[in-house]
Amino acid sequence: MNRHSTLRTAAVLLSLLSLCLLAGGCKKRSVEITPDTSSSDEALFRIGEATIAKDREKGILYFRQIIDSFPKSFYAQRAKLLIADAYFRKGDESSMILAAAEYREFIRSYPYSPSAAYAQYQIAMTFFKKVLKPGRDQAKTIQALAEFRKVITDYPASDQAKASQEMIKDCEERLARHAATVARQYHTQKAYRAAIGRLTEVMTTYPDYSRMDEVYFYLGSSHFRVGQDAQAVPYFTKVVSDYPRGKLAKKSTQFLQQIEARKKAPAGKAQ
Repeated sequence: MNRHSTLRTAAVLLSLLSLCLLAGGCKKRSVEITPDTSSSDEALFRIGEATIAKDREKGILYFRQIIDSFPKSFYAQRAKLLIADAYFRKGDESSMILAAAEYREFIRSYPYSPSAAYAQYQIAMTFFKKVLKPGRDQAKTIQALAEFRKVITDYPASDQAKASQEMIKDCEERLARHAATVARQYHTQKAYRAAIGRLTEVMTTYPDYSRMDEVYFYLGSSHFRVGQDAQAVPYFTKVVSDYPRGKLAKKSTQFLQQIEARKKAPAGKAQ
């Protein structure tokens, strides 16, 4: 091995060691790269690809070496995505944050890459994978929704845009169910005007919500209980006409009968 090759190998090893320390410490692990390998982006990529399935952090070190040494290489693009995918597969909160950061950096570095749409979709998925159930904080759902919409806006002809359409429906369904859950809690607590506000939001913002019969019913019930019979009638009627076999149709009919009875009751004796 000549002096030039020795220095190059030493530089590569030092770079990998530094990355390893930044990643949390290598302990006693080492990464050996021959001069021939260090001069080939493809060779480094093949080693990283073979390594990452067995040892994620070690594989990432190989991929980062490609990005540092051959930033314009086709393999640098692929390495960047595989680093992001590796963090994504790990799945914990901190790894998802790292994955999103890597995907964003990929888009900034390679904005015209055919894989940019995939990277944007994966950013959305890093948030979607952490969404909480209705009734709990929906910040992740809102973030995921915004990122899925960005896929459609920025990459409308991509396969990921089609997939994002379905994910947007899922996110909107979750947000609608959350708002409806909160509204029902308000209704139970007799905070009827607060319930009306939440339910109206669901009706206007998420018209495709799968449980819209419940929204109409509780809107009718809330208006009824604050003495707004005229406003309650259209909602109860909607439940009866559009969901005649639903569990709330019978209850809505009973409310409509009570409202009709109120109209016929002598002044001062309405129930």
